[in-house]
Amino acid sequence: MMQSIFDQYGWGNATASPLTQGLINQTFEVSSVQGEFILQNINTQVFKDPFAIDHNINAIGQYYNTNQTDQLFTFLVPNLRGETLIESAGKHYRAFKKINGIALDVLSTASQAKAAANQFGQFTASLIEFPIAQLKVTIPQFHDLALRYHQFEQAFIHGDANRISQAKEAILFLQSHQAYVKQWLHFTGHQDAHLRVTHHDTKISNVLFKEDAAICVIDLDTTMPGYFMSDVGDMCRTYLCPVNEACQDLNQIKVLPERWTAIQEGYLEAMGEFLTNFEKDHFAFSGQSIIYMQALRFLTDFLELDQYYRVERPDQNLDRTNNQIQLLKVFNQIL
Repeated sequence: MMQSIFDQYGWGNATASPLTQGLINQTFEVSSVQGEFILQNINTQVFKDPFAIDHNINAIGQYYNTNQTDQLFTFLVPNLRGETLIESAGKHYRAFKKINGIALDVLSTASQAKAAANQFGQFTASLIEFPIAQLKVTIPQFHDLALRYHQFEQAFIHGDANRISQAKEAILFLQSHQAYVKQWLHFTGHQDAHLRVTHHDTKISNVLFKEDAAICVIDLDTTMPGYFMSDVGDMCRTYLCPVNEACQDLNQIKVLPERWTAIQEGYLEAMGEFLTNFEKDHFAFSGQSIIYMQALRFLTDFLELDQYYRVERPDQNLDRTNNQIQLLKVFNQIL
């Protein structure tokens, strides 16, 4: 099968090695006479419309080619027929030119947090003039807090009775913080909250590093119109704490203040001149809303018997929920 894909691109003497860092798409590093490439099989269970993703990456790439020719970017590679999304054995594939850099699995220093935050901010800043109406929505209502709370309410009504009883404390906490939803609606409905080109998945592995410098944003599948809070909030959720949502020991969940400072400094160095005062006033709320949203999503899935997130044991989504609740509590303590 691989050889038939190589033939579509005209890659001679090509070999492919699997990369295991990504969780959604299947990714390979390809070496060929023509050079080195990254080849991906798009997970269409998660991304229902791979053509929308292909359209968005090409639209941004064409914008850079026209307006910012020195921009380092994950340009798609066309096959011999000029296509950047191909089908083989019922699966959809795309290829990128390989960019020399390292994707970190774990964030270890505040300087890395600042560099990554700055790079994600630069990505949005570089596309301030991009005609955002050209972008397609790749996952509808992905970061819609009102929708996530509604899904949580439905799970509380229709979910598994035993699990509802088991999760009583977490349910009460999330219900008691419903004001976040009202604040989210207030923000998104305000005239000074602007839709921009937003990455939506700003974990540390989605930016390439060369030594200590962040050089390029990668994994643009969720890039679509959005609010700055999505990117900043996801950085807060994944950068602030030295352990991730898999940690079951709540005593290990803490916020490192220097990383909170790093996120603010790094992002605002790139985007400070573009954000409105109203948006800047909601910088901390970015972290609160996205952490709270993730807790809602984990608990919703737990109450619905683990239909969305992969689990290895029955209580895993409840543990993830409690992890995010604790992260929200300690984040609020430093604000």
